[in-house]
Amino acid sequence: MLGEGILKGLAETARNFAGSYVSKERLTTVQYPEERVAPIEATRDFPFLVYDGEDAFAGLRCVSCQICEKECPPKCIYIEKSKDKKPDYVGKPQNYPVRFDIDISVCMSCQICVEVCPFEAIKMDTVFELATDDRFGGLLLDREKLSKSNEYYHTIHPTEAMEVDARLAEEKAKVEAKAKAAAEAAAAKAAAAPAAKPEAPKPTGGAE
Repeated sequence: MLGEGILKGLAETARNFAGSYVSKERLTTVQYPEERVAPIEATRDFPFLVYDGEDAFAGLRCVSCQICEKECPPKCIYIEKSKDKKPDYVGKPQNYPVRFDIDISVCMSCQICVEVCPFEAIKMDTVFELATDDRFGGLLLDREKLSKSNEYYHTIHPTEAMEVDARLAEEKAKVEAKAKAAAEAAAAKAAAAPAAKPEAPKPTGGAE
């Protein structure tokens, strides 16, 4: 019948319109801020830095490789690398960011910084209420403001966080096994080496 598709579309629209008044799960309006909708796990707003343990500085995963700074499309990440080093999650000495700033007034939440990070150090947060009357200082987040614990990461992205933890634990186990094997090989080599023999005294020519 001519116009049947249009009539079906209008009927569906009318059904949804009427249903939104009687079905609670179909209500689309939330009385914010009194009522809030819990964000889904895949929500992404702005980046944050992950640290392990209780100390935000000692446990910071970022090694200031600056890949995220170079790959950021709007160039809103600013990193200053340290001169000294501290151990990373596997105990390897690494640099750390003396300065790590993100200008969230420029950030486009593209998540490219997360995708290119080889150390699982930067992730996307679900916090979006960041309005401020300070156009510059209030929207430029420094390392202290960006740093959040791995436990926090588990609360907002539990599935992803568990996968990351498993991958990091596997990498750490491989490094520890390699180091243990190298130490055992060195010890075995040292034990097998014969004791150094003392040199025989050189004969001295007598006077004729």
